[in-house]
Amino acid sequence: MIRPSSTFLKNRKQSIGVLCLYLAGIITGLASPNTIVVASYNVENYLRMERHIDGKTELAPKPEKEIQALIRIIKEINPDILGVCEIGGPDDFEDFKNRLKQTGLGYAHFEYVAGPDQERHLALASRYPIVSHQSITDASYVANGIREKVRRGFLDVTIQINPTFELRLLGVHLKSKLAAPIDEALLRRNEAHLLRQHVEKILTSTPSTELMVYGDFNDSKNEPALQEIMGPRASPDHLFDLWLSDQVGDRWTHYWKFADSYERIDFIFVTGKLLSKWDRSKSYIYRSNDWNEASDHRPIVATFKVSP
Repeated sequence: MIRPSSTFLKNRKQSIGVLCLYLAGIITGLASPNTIVVASYNVENYLRMERHIDGKTELAPKPEKEIQALIRIIKEINPDILGVCEIGGPDDFEDFKNRLKQTGLGYAHFEYVAGPDQERHLALASRYPIVSHQSITDASYVANGIREKVRRGFLDVTIQINPTFELRLLGVHLKSKLAAPIDEALLRRNEAHLLRQHVEKILTSTPSTELMVYGDFNDSKNEPALQEIMGPRASPDHLFDLWLSDQVGDRWTHYWKFADSYERIDFIFVTGKLLSKWDRSKSYIYRSNDWNEASDHRPIVATFKVSP
């Protein structure tokens, strides 16, 4: 009698697991989509913090008017996968999840990254199963002789879209441009360096990975931090920028009131393999007259053709 090898049994178990996810998708009406829509959104301080209310400063959650505008915008986009920045503590995330549920968006799978930053966190909501959770909360580096940590960590999940397509997503929120004891640009550059190392590790071990890196990078595309994240153009591990715009051709994603400036600092980067599935005609930067009632950022949206 010939006994199956351990590798065969492992692969068989994985195949059965994927099949189970696929059958579960049939039951919920999510199996074998022709396209998937992914959105990245900095939801601006969805947390309790000091706020100016009626001439007073007090500890308060994100105003209800802002939250209602935020949820309405997400509903209009209706993404299958939603990555967000600046979610507060676990209670804030539960509130956010409940509001998404109440509006009928149908997310059943979530990731929440509690990095060293005690106030602002990364999170993700998905209609499709998360089959691997590999988020990083303890990445660190040395800057000017001082050990520093990546304040928001890196969100890292793999999502099973259908039996033949897995999407790996890295969500980030790099150091802001607000002043810090150590030069903020240097901190951001170091965070970008660690992120690039993580990307290369993934693509070296599994070159076929369909990888997306998204989020608030707090820098423009021409700066060293983002150039390092994308990698050399001739490299097989180069990440391509999805050059998005709104319906009038504007490409800015953030309004910084302090500097009175509009910038493009939110990005979606993808591998060449995933780029071939990108549907440019259905990808965009969200625009409306009241976008700033919800956040100081505008959400960015990418659609991919993923027929099995």
